[in-house]
Amino acid sequence: MRQDADLSERENLILQAAVHSYITTAEPVGSRAIVKRFGIDLSAATVRNVMADLEEAGYLQQLHTSSGRVPTDLGYRYYVDYLMRVQELTLQERARIESELTARLNDADEVMRQTSHLLALLSHQTGIVESPDEGDAQVNRIEVVPLTPSRVAVLIADNVGRVRTHMVSLEPSIESALVPRLSAFLNENFRGVPVDRLMTSVQTRLRMFLDEQRLLAEEALRVLQLLPANRPGTLYLEGATQLFEQPEFRDVDRAREVFVLLDEKERLLEILRSAVMQGESPRTTVVIGREAPGDGVEGISLVAAPYLVGTKKVGMIGVLGPRRMAYPKVTALVDYTAGLLSRLLTRLAT
Repeated sequence: MRQDADLSERENLILQAAVHSYITTAEPVGSRAIVKRFGIDLSAATVRNVMADLEEAGYLQQLHTSSGRVPTDLGYRYYVDYLMRVQELTLQERARIESELTARLNDADEVMRQTSHLLALLSHQTGIVESPDEGDAQVNRIEVVPLTPSRVAVLIADNVGRVRTHMVSLEPSIESALVPRLSAFLNENFRGVPVDRLMTSVQTRLRMFLDEQRLLAEEALRVLQLLPANRPGTLYLEGATQLFEQPEFRDVDRAREVFVLLDEKERLLEILRSAVMQGESPRTTVVIGREAPGDGVEGISLVAAPYLVGTKKVGMIGVLGPRRMAYPKVTALVDYTAGLLSRLLTRLAT
């Protein structure tokens, strides 16, 4: 099986036509159809011979003796790496994505949820967004707000732009005059520490504080000990039903494999992360069929990209669909959306 990248110009032309045809029609394609559909200035016999060579090299396969040919994983890989021209999003598509995400800038979780919805809507596939684990986020601001003499609200804003609000009952109650100084003390001393290590940081540094600072640290520790555990990262997933409308997944066994995969969020995260690790960060990466780890991935592809807050990679987005995916359009969509999401979340966090 040949895996080099030096197909001849003629082979490139025929392989590109075969991939385009299968992406568009979901039907195996023969030599006569390629000549007619793409206006290639070669005889059907010549195209047939080239397709036979591409099959022998592993780029195409014939599902049945009398049928046309379809691309293999290797064929799609060659197409994505050497033949594909990334399609520009239209101005209307860009404007819609920016408008709908900007409208939700007061809530980072809602921005990420809407991102998965837009990826699904504009790709007609399944949109995936991984929100950052709270353990990876840093404290950007803390506010302790008195509600009653024995009850306070604790607001923790992280560097991803998320705000978590917790209600805490204190027994004995906290001295009311201390509450506003408590917020100032926490922001002055603990801004930038990891959210999941906030309480540990106060504990560790407790002995360093004296007099009123020591009292504030003890009160802060009493409040922080009552907060619930941090939440793990969330995977937002939209458009799964569109996936099962694709011809590839009308086969019950194949559909069941993909359904199980979509239900196993940890496996999806593993595939997303492997995709991003394969690529040149922060660029968009394509994972095709068995290139992804694990079982049940033979019929799918994933286009994925990381998104950043500042210069730090904090999560990933992607579009999951059949291998017969419109890679030029989906790659542009994921690339643009990841860049925009990075800019918006960075703005939200500052």
